[in-house]
Amino acid sequence: MAQRPSIPKGTRDFSPEEMAKRNYIFNTIRDVYHLYGFQQIETPSMEMLSTLMGKYGDEGDKLLFKIQNSGDYFSGLTDEELLSRNAAKLASKFCEKGLRYDLTVPFARYVVMHRDEISFPFKRYQIQPVWRADRPQKGRYREFYQCDADVVGSDSLLNEVELMQIVDTVFTRFGIRVCIKINNRKILTGIAEIIGEADKIVDITVAIDKLDKIGLDNVNAELRAKGISDEAIEKLQPIILLSGTNDEKLQTLKTVLAESETGMKGVEETDFILSTLKSLQIKNELELDLTLARGLNYYTGAIFEVKALDVQIGSITGGGRYDNLTGVFGLPGVSGVGISFGADRIFDVLNQLNLYPKDAVNGTTLLFINFGQAETTFSLQLLAKVRAAGIRAEVFPDAAKMKKQMSYANAKKIPFVALVGETEMQEGKLTLKNMETGDQSLLSVEEAIGVIKG
Repeated sequence: MAQRPSIPKGTRDFSPEEMAKRNYIFNTIRDVYHLYGFQQIETPSMEMLSTLMGKYGDEGDKLLFKIQNSGDYFSGLTDEELLSRNAAKLASKFCEKGLRYDLTVPFARYVVMHRDEISFPFKRYQIQPVWRADRPQKGRYREFYQCDADVVGSDSLLNEVELMQIVDTVFTRFGIRVCIKINNRKILTGIAEIIGEADKIVDITVAIDKLDKIGLDNVNAELRAKGISDEAIEKLQPIILLSGTNDEKLQTLKTVLAESETGMKGVEETDFILSTLKSLQIKNELELDLTLARGLNYYTGAIFEVKALDVQIGSITGGGRYDNLTGVFGLPGVSGVGISFGADRIFDVLNQLNLYPKDAVNGTTLLFINFGQAETTFSLQLLAKVRAAGIRAEVFPDAAKMKKQMSYANAKKIPFVALVGETEMQEGKLTLKNMETGDQSLLSVEEAIGVIKG
C-alpha cells in the first residue's frame, strides 16, 4: 500500500469552511483599512538574504528559511569548505534568498526601493503569509498570516489615534470585546532614569512585563538578579502597582517623572492619544498599562497591545511607533507607526465565542436536484436567474439517486433545494424545499428568490 502523503510540520491545510472563516477575518480587516485610506501592497514571498539577515537578531537569523540556489550550487566551494560541515557558512555560499520572516523588513525595503514613486505620508497595508523555522507547537506555526498596517513619513500622533480607531472598529465588527492597552517607550525610559538605572531599561521592562504571570515578588527577585539595587526596586514599586483611571495614572506619572524630560514627553504623547480617543467615544476599553513593554528594542514611542476579554488567549493585536524603519537600507529618518492583527488568534477567539455570521461561513445557498437531461436543461435557465440575483447556487452534475443528492446538500449545509420535474417544467416553476424545516412550495423563480433572500 502506498504511503499516505504528509505536509511539513508547522503547516496546515484549511477546509472550505475554515477558508470561509479566514476570508471573513481578512475581508473585515481589509474593509476597515480601506475606510481609513490605507492602500494594499504585496511583496515577494522570498527576499534576498542580504535584505533579511541581521534585522531580527541572532535568534531571528536562525529562524529564517533559506532557499537553495538553483543549478550547480557546489561550484565555487572548495573541498575544505565542504568537509568543514559548517552549516551556516555553507548556507551563505549556496543560498542567496530566503522566505520572508515578517512583513516589516520587506516593507522597509519596499519604501527605500520605491521612494521616488511614493507620496508621504504613505499608508499601506499587507495581508500575506510569513515563514519561520520555529519549533512547531500548539498555536505556533511555521507558516502563518500577518495583517499589517503602517503609516510612514509622519510624526503626527493622529496616526496613533487612527490606528486605535481601526482596532476598535475591527473588533466591534467581529463582536469581540477587547481591552486596548497603551504605553510609551519614553515613559519606560523615564522610569529607568528616575530610579537611577537608565542603562538597565531592557532588564527592568522584561521583568515587569511578567507581572501578570509570575507576581510581584518574583518580578522583584528577577530585578535583583539583574543587578538592580534594592533602593531602585523600592522606588519602582508604586510605579509597577500604579492603579486607578487612566487620568489618575497620568497625573501620578506627571509628578513621578517631573525630573525626566524623556519621561514627560512620553506622558504628553500618551495623554494626547488617550484624551483624543476618549472624545471620539470608541466602543472598547482603553487602558494605560505601564507593564506593557513589547518590542522594546524596536519601538521608540507609543506601544499598543490588544487582549480579548472573554477568552483566555495571548495578545491578538499589537504595534507601536518606530523612528528609523528604513535606516538599515540607507534611508535614515523615516518615522512610522504600525499595527498587526493576529489572524490565527482572532480565528480561535471567533470559534470559541461562536461569533461567525451565518452568511460568512455558508457556501451554496440553493441546490438544483438533477432528475435527468431535460429537467437539467430547464433548470440551467432558472439557475442563471438565481445567480444573477446574487444567490450562490449549483446543480448536482449527475442524475444520481435522490438520497445521494440530498446527502450532498446536507453535507454542504445547503439550506434550500430546488426540485424541477415534469409538473414544474409545464408551469415554468420550481418546487423550493427548506432543508431545515422540510417545508416545500411550488413557486416561480422570482418568488423563490424572494423567499431565499428572506
